[in-house]
Amino acid sequence: MTYLKWILFSLLSVSLVVCAAEAADAQNRLIINADLGKEKINRNIYGHFSEHLGRCVYEGYWVGEDSPIPNVRGIRKDVVEALKKIQVPVLRWPGGCFADEYHWMDGIGPREKRPTMVNTHWGKVTENNHFGTHEFLDLCEQLGTEPYICGNVGSGTVQEMQQWIEYMTFDGVSPMADLRRRNGREKPWRVKYFGVGNENWGCGGSMTPDYYANEYKRFQTYLRSFSGNILFKIACGANKADYNWTEVLMREAARRMNGLSLHHYCGTGRKSRSATSFDEGDWFFQLRNALFMDELVSRHKTLMDKYDPEKRVDLIVDEWGTWHAVEPGTNPGFLYQQNSLRDALVAGVSLNILNQHCDRVRMANIAQTVNVLQAVILTDKEKMIVTPTYHVFEMYKGHQDAVLLPTALSAADYVFENEKVPGLNVSASRDASGVVHVTLCNLHPAQAAEVQGELRGMSPRQVSGRVLTADSMTAHNTFDQPDRVKPDDFRDVKIAAGGFLTRLPPKSVVLLEFR
Repeated sequence: MTYLKWILFSLLSVSLVVCAAEAADAQNRLIINADLGKEKINRNIYGHFSEHLGRCVYEGYWVGEDSPIPNVRGIRKDVVEALKKIQVPVLRWPGGCFADEYHWMDGIGPREKRPTMVNTHWGKVTENNHFGTHEFLDLCEQLGTEPYICGNVGSGTVQEMQQWIEYMTFDGVSPMADLRRRNGREKPWRVKYFGVGNENWGCGGSMTPDYYANEYKRFQTYLRSFSGNILFKIACGANKADYNWTEVLMREAARRMNGLSLHHYCGTGRKSRSATSFDEGDWFFQLRNALFMDELVSRHKTLMDKYDPEKRVDLIVDEWGTWHAVEPGTNPGFLYQQNSLRDALVAGVSLNILNQHCDRVRMANIAQTVNVLQAVILTDKEKMIVTPTYHVFEMYKGHQDAVLLPTALSAADYVFENEKVPGLNVSASRDASGVVHVTLCNLHPAQAAEVQGELRGMSPRQVSGRVLTADSMTAHNTFDQPDRVKPDDFRDVKIAAGGFLTRLPPKSVVLLEFR
């Protein structure tokens, strides 16, 4: 090669590198219409689910009034304080599969006189029923959260469900209201959200959609709104992609429901089911499954629109999250699993998707709050830690009741072997004070992402940020290292003409706030 040719070759090589870099950057472009938006992100999308399962209720919330663990009327103070920080808006209870074998009268009255029961779904352990209606509603009052109670269709009766509503919400003279007063509660509670059964296609009775639609219509007929408490009735919806279930329920019963549920667990890894020992293939597999939430919700929404174009019936995604193998040495029926950075990315992606569908999705409930599945809190006797998923909920709380802003994201794909998914994921909102919240997820575990953002209709004066990431995909918090994964200040963002420039670290969840 002559010297001239070498010079030309070098210049060409540099040019190609520059062009390649510019092309890569150009693939990550985000437009946020900060002056538009009409749908509000209902705060209840950030709801939680707590079932009588493993150590969620007992040891998670409930330690009893005589416990050396600090408590208020038997409910752990540290757990309540941690959950208040993430502003839990609504809490679903008592199940889950447990709901359709739970008989509420076993959980009222003097605790020492309450009958025990066998939890046949989860470990076949005997429960003493010390945590019942009064204790759950006390928990909700301590948290400042709305209760969402799920009734027993599978093994219960219409009369039993009707009496439960009367017991909790009637302010007049009646057998159930008088029984509540004898049990120490003079004034009724406000209980807005009530689910008529759970997973009645499976553990709640193995019903067909046509059969359940008739059962739903029968049960809901007797669920009265007492003393100014207006019930919001939620029908059991589909398991994942069972679109026929949604079709039948909307066709047969839409005008008698306020909400229809949907359950989507995105599973675990491709090869390893471990929560903390997995490779990139497992990472990719689970995030791909989490992204399926978008297609799933879109298709169920289309069916709901067919029968309810006014969007009167809400889509309630009241169980979602990861499902790994239980931690070694624990009861398989307790579903106790660790929670890594991968789970945080699942939470970030899922919440972004649910935000984007807030025109129909108006509640969602992660499974489950404490010590079960994708928990935000883990406890071990007197010890308590928060998980990476907890931090995502804390970072995203600015979206609650904010106006969803239209976004257009063009991003490079995250390619693994012969598959690919979008490498970035986003949602944006504007709160009542005018602050714009942007939550971004970089799914790639090894590559940073340069993003050029355009803010239309806004000229921000300042931007602040936070980031959740770690040194490895499997990073997680333990009782010995409770702060290994936690948010940090994010400074790799700057305001530019008409928008902003930022560089998202690999495997990260980033919050940007523009003022």
